[in-house]
Amino acid sequence: MDTVSSNLTHHFLVAMPHMADPHFARTLTYIAEHNEQGALGVIVNRPLDMTLGTLFERVELKLDAEGFTAQPVYFGGPVQTDRGFVLHRPTGDWHSTLRVNDEIGLTSSRDVLQAIGSKGEPREVLVSLGFAAWTAGQLEQELADNAWLTIPADMSIIFGLPPEERLSAALHKLGIDLTQLSVVAGHA
Repeated sequence: MDTVSSNLTHHFLVAMPHMADPHFARTLTYIAEHNEQGALGVIVNRPLDMTLGTLFERVELKLDAEGFTAQPVYFGGPVQTDRGFVLHRPTGDWHSTLRVNDEIGLTSSRDVLQAIGSKGEPREVLVSLGFAAWTAGQLEQELADNAWLTIPADMSIIFGLPPEERLSAALHKLGIDLTQLSVVAGHA
């Protein structure tokens, strides 16, 4: 069987029901980069028991901007869970940003948190601890093994819906209900 060779940057991955890895079971993951070296993304529907207000206190930053304090911090994936990653719109100009496209960035430098705290910019953010990563060919093999369903990303799902609605909203774009996904996959 041919491995999937398409670029999944700016796509969602939906974990299929038989996903054995507990880090990814029932997750919606946003892919920020996918190339021949591998893939990188953040899980966008798994809030931690921590708010941005608490995170800002822990990293000794002020959070004066309105509307951010109660936002949840997310489990972004099992890699570097001690580091923060900010998925944001617009991309802005930060020290360490992976530009997904002209609209979306994934930033790991402290300056984006400082800007959120003082100016409330960028306005649309998802802050995670950790990220998800795949080595060269690993994601393609997992796709061939039917571990994931891929969907073009829709940022209104991430920035406009509560975390518990994001997975079903992404599936709805394909006309699929979560209960319709079978635990057993087949090949035509």
